[in-house]
Amino acid sequence: MSIGGVDHALDGALDEVVPICQDLLRIDTTNTGDTATSAGERRAAEYVAAKLAEVGLEPVICESEPGRASVVARYAGADPSRDALLIHGHLDVVPADPDEWSVPPFSGEERDGYLWGRGAVDMKDFDAMVLALVRQWRREGRVPPRDLVLAFLADEEAGGGLGGHHLVEHRPELFDGVTEGIGEVGGFSLTVEDDLRLYLIETAQKGIDWIRLTSRGRPGHGSMVHDDNAVTRLCDAVARVGQHQFPVVMTPTVRAFLEQVCEALEIELDLDDPELAIAKLGPIARVVGATVRNTANPTMLQAGYKANVIPGLATAVIDGRVLPGHEESFLEEIRRLVGPDVEAEHITHQPALETTFDGELVDAMADALRAVDPGARPVPYMLSGGTDAKAFARLGIRCFGFAPLKLPADLDFSALFHGIDERVPIDALRFGVTVLDRFLSRC
Repeated sequence: MSIGGVDHALDGALDEVVPICQDLLRIDTTNTGDTATSAGERRAAEYVAAKLAEVGLEPVICESEPGRASVVARYAGADPSRDALLIHGHLDVVPADPDEWSVPPFSGEERDGYLWGRGAVDMKDFDAMVLALVRQWRREGRVPPRDLVLAFLADEEAGGGLGGHHLVEHRPELFDGVTEGIGEVGGFSLTVEDDLRLYLIETAQKGIDWIRLTSRGRPGHGSMVHDDNAVTRLCDAVARVGQHQFPVVMTPTVRAFLEQVCEALEIELDLDDPELAIAKLGPIARVVGATVRNTANPTMLQAGYKANVIPGLATAVIDGRVLPGHEESFLEEIRRLVGPDVEAEHITHQPALETTFDGELVDAMADALRAVDPGARPVPYMLSGGTDAKAFARLGIRCFGFAPLKLPADLDFSALFHGIDERVPIDALRFGVTVLDRFLSRC
């Protein structure tokens, strides 16, 4: 069978990608951020390792804590003098409440042309595409142009400290020679019209700055007049942060994205007020709108231990997402907002990333998309969140989001991430395998 001009039969991978994705969805890898309450990735890691070993690769399982496991394997290429390419995906998922879902979230149910389950788009779909394709290539004796390093990671949903970052710190030799990488979230389609689809390739992502606010006051009895209340002071500070709107900043990636998208959609773009155009982009406006400014959202509050005791300590957590080059000014602004009587300190700091939309790897992505979908127009974009690319960037690896999916025009793709009834179109899985086949053949 030949799809989109691919030169050889992909029947094996196209047949296998759905059952592999189902198998992965049925393995509960819930990551709560605390190993004690997480399901752990070990079972999924062993499944992946077995699939790779079955076709002659030599996967390494790396456990950062009991049950928290990642898998890495190297697929030798035809030219060992060339730099290697990293292909990374994570095995963990965020929690899911079964009472909120139309199907059990770990059922891997096939319905209405979709596979349903927590992790269907974030990101066991990509894990399955890579596994299915690599297995077919190995069975056929195919050799990629250069070494491929395959990494299936733990703990991405909690910042990667027990996954990608752990490997970079403790097993960097597994990534020797790697200079470029692909992973989530990119290569998905945005339909403009029947013969034109924009494919968003991630070339940038915001930084992660999780900040703890701490307020201290004088403990006392809840019935008394009290003018040194830690809770009151903290709540005032949290409200100021939560209501603050940071200024618009046009990074090179976002500017290029908006110019190309607005041209395709025939939307007028005012670079001095880009949010007017962003508001017309439909569901994707939520993601794009978060990439033109820093954001800071209060997410956690903790204080007190009894109704009639005024506590001496109150804390809050702020989820900050920061544009490239704005890390220092962001923390300064948070400290200005909360005032001198509330402490602000980093819990987690992972810098923003940005690369250019050019080079042979980008050309290979674009060529592969256009070969399988003649209506494809690849464009760069910035992810409002963060991925394991932040870990691998520490090794000097140039990272892109490229997990190709051709999506139905009416699907609100961004809402599926961490959302209820997460699902992936089965046709999109097979499309992704086909694009990756062409891309990896020529990368």
